[in-house]
Amino acid sequence: YSASHVVVSLVKNYPNYLIINLDKLDYCASLKNLETVSEKENYKFIQGDICEPDFIKQLFETEKIDIVLHFAAQTHVDLSFWHALEFTYVNVYGTNVLVAAAHEANVEKFVYVSTDEVYGGGTDEEFDESSPKRPTNPYASSKAAAECFVQSYWERYQFPVVITRSSNVYGPHQYPEKVIPKFISLLQQNRKCCIHGSGLQRRNFLYATDVVEAFLTVLKEGKPGEIYNIGTNFEMSIAQLAKELIHLIKKTSSESEMEHWMDYVKDRPTNDLRYPMNSEKMHNLGWRPKVPWKEGIKKTIEWYKENFHNWKNSDKALEPFPVTEPFAQLSA
Repeated sequence: YSASHVVVSLVKNYPNYLIINLDKLDYCASLKNLETVSEKENYKFIQGDICEPDFIKQLFETEKIDIVLHFAAQTHVDLSFWHALEFTYVNVYGTNVLVAAAHEANVEKFVYVSTDEVYGGGTDEEFDESSPKRPTNPYASSKAAAECFVQSYWERYQFPVVITRSSNVYGPHQYPEKVIPKFISLLQQNRKCCIHGSGLQRRNFLYATDVVEAFLTVLKEGKPGEIYNIGTNFEMSIAQLAKELIHLIKKTSSESEMEHWMDYVKDRPTNDLRYPMNSEKMHNLGWRPKVPWKEGIKKTIEWYKENFHNWKNSDKALEPFPVTEPFAQLSA
């Protein structure tokens, strides 16, 4: 999802670069996100899986790849509790396959896209890049482990890797299993927002184009071996998020009417309270988020009115807890 925005930006703004988009096309993927660039001469789509070493090795041998931006991952936290092994396989093993092949091919820069969730749930303490990793769910644990593999290639070989950890990204193109598109889509279908637990968990939300700018900054200015927090000070509880969206979509400010559109369900096994990050290191590279919440969320709401059915199984994504079985059985 975030990668689709980065790919579109690179294809449009760097006509002299060939942008290769490698995607497995899993249950949450949609090629419609790339329609604006699909016919461009400097864009190439390849369907493939980072967990297949021979395929990945051949890809690096046949394509002259200078830079790798590694976004590929299983990312749905709720699903990770029921499919921890598959998350480990895709996120850790797949990353190991990719970084090993990139190192062998002498790639100039390898950017690993991680998450603020590797820090675990904070309260008042603000995490910087040197804060310890204390992941509390299988998804975050798999991302933290993958980071260790990537970092080891810098420590052992001085292979130029960069790791990023970003806040929650929102905007067009996101599969509606994630909280913002899920709440928007539920309300647009006259259904209630399903809120896990108390709804007091707070999240920092960053608009998609701001994240694109962050990755372009990391590509140009990011130093090998370094980690960068891509964060925002804009923070909101999940209950408040629901109320904001109810106000915007249902055109009401009445507290009782808002409560009518909110349905509290049981919590996930662990639900971190918040992920406050210090992004001073990114600010020193010249990046800061620019898109105000009101502008970003308005664009997002408009997009889902027209594009909810960009995925064939989008209706399933609106259940309070995962009902899909997106993974093939792993062979022994």
